[in-house]
This record gives sequence, structure tokens and C-alpha cells, in this order.
Amino acid sequence: MSLDWDKVAGFAAGLPGAERSTHYGGPAAKANGNAFVAPGREDGSFCLMIDRDTVDILKETDPDTYWQSPHYEGWPAVLVRYGSTDPERVLSMIERAHQQALAKKRAKPRPGKKA
Repeated sequence: MSLDWDKVAGFAAGLPGAERSTHYGGPAAKANGNAFVAPGREDGSFCLMIDRDTVDILKETDPDTYWQSPHYEGWPAVLVRYGSTDPERVLSMIERAHQQALAKKRAKPRPGKKA
């Protein structure tokens, strides 16, 4: 199976309690008001919002799939290449990020934004 943004977003939005939404003005999937996937700023990758320990493990165990540009360094987010040789693991990590988003306190709307 080959991944692209439509497949990633559709899978993520289909998880229990998830919805298609926006994050910083772009498309995203959210759970409990917290984004957990969004298109990456870099072509060929999407952004997975997941805890920093998992980010470190993913980058160490599969650097061809999971990586960070300077923009994401130090944040609980990792870029994921659509061309991963292990798309099942990618989907599993999306599920994990979804669970973390559900467990977080609901994000407060930014001033001037609708809830």
C-alpha cells in the first residue's frame, strides 16, 4: 500500500472521536480538539504529532521514514515520508498519536477563532 495525504487524512479521520479540521490554517485530523496529523511543510511527508520519546525512537529505528527538519526539532512532532517501506507501522503510529490526542486536555480555541 502506498500512502498519500488523502489516505493518511481519511484513515486518521475515521478513527473513533477523530474529525477532519484545520491546524495553523491547513488541513488536519484532530481528536478532542488536538491535531495529530497534518500535511508537512516539506514535500513528500506529513506531520505526525506524537510524544518526543516516540519521535526519538522512530527517528532512530527508521530514519528513512521518520525525520525532522529544523522547523520540528525539539517539538513533539515528526515528519513521515509517504513512501515508507512499512506503511502498516505508519498507520499504527497514527493510531498511537490519535490515542495521545484523545487523552490530552481539549485544546482551547485561539483568540478570534471558532471552537
